[in-house]
Amino acid sequence: MRNVKWFLVGVLISVVMVACSEAIAHEMTPTYPKLRPSFAEDIYTTSIDLFNRRQDVEYYEVGIFDKDFKVVPFTTIYKIVKVSYLSKVNINVYIKAKDVNKAVYICSQSKIRKEQDVRTVVASRICSKFK
Repeated sequence: MRNVKWFLVGVLISVVMVACSEAIAHEMTPTYPKLRPSFAEDIYTTSIDLFNRRQDVEYYEVGIFDKDFKVVPFTTIYKIVKVSYLSKVNINVYIKAKDVNKAVYICSQSKIRKEQDVRTVVASRICSKFK
């Protein structure tokens, strides 16, 4: 009876560990990025690292939003970036000085391809708050 109890505890722990590992889709660091003046006049910049833990996703979209999650204008080399599985990409973001006070969140969202063989329906979105 005691062996069955420990076996069930082990199975439960294994299920929880697998479920938790699947919930982590991608990472974005730093958690609280800071906008700082760039080399260009009236332009601010920040840099984020994006790490992909999803085999079924290769592309992520970057966005900057205000407190109500309305889009704040910004620029970067690519707003949609390719991040291969288990690799990291550094993204530099630029925003006008007049929009710095509006910017509250920077987010990355997975972009799901339409394919007949893959039926992924979960898109992941991670947001960090500016300091």
